[in-house]
Amino acid sequence: SQVAVEVATVVDDELVAAFAHLIPQLSQSSPPPTAADLTALVARDDTALFIARVDGVIVASLTLAFYRIPTGLKAWIEDVVVDDAARGRGVGRLLNEAALAEARRRGAKDVSLTSRPVREAANRLYLRLGFEARNTNVYRYKF
Repeated sequence: SQVAVEVATVVDDELVAAFAHLIPQLSQSSPPPTAADLTALVARDDTALFIARVDGVIVASLTLAFYRIPTGLKAWIEDVVVDDAARGRGVGRLLNEAALAEARRRGAKDVSLTSRPVREAANRLYLRLGFEARNTNVYRYKF
C-alpha cells in the first residue's frame, strides 16, 4: 500500500470525518474539531495541517505550529495521530519528515514536540529521526 503525505488545504466532509475518527484515538478529553475549527486551522499562516493517506484514505495527521519570538522562528509538532489500523507502515515517520522539511523551508531554528513516555514506539521514532530528549520540565496552566 502506498502512503502519501500532504498539507490539507481544503476542508470537506472527508477531512471532518477523518478527524472524527482520529481524535478519539489521540485524546479522550478533546472533542473532534468541527468543519469550522478545521477551516480556521487550515487558513492560518502559522500552522500546517499534514495528513497521510494509505491507498487514498486519510489515516493520520500532524499539526506543525510556528511562532516567532525574539530569538527566532520556532516550531512545534502537535497532535500527531496515526489510526490504529495503519500503525507500523512508516506513516508517522513520513508525516514527521514532511513537517521537518516544511519547518526547515520556512527557516525555523528548531522543532520541538512532547510525547508521553508510555508511547514507546513514538518515542523510538522521534529519536531515530534525530530529535533529542531535552532535560527540561514541561508545565501547563489550564483555564
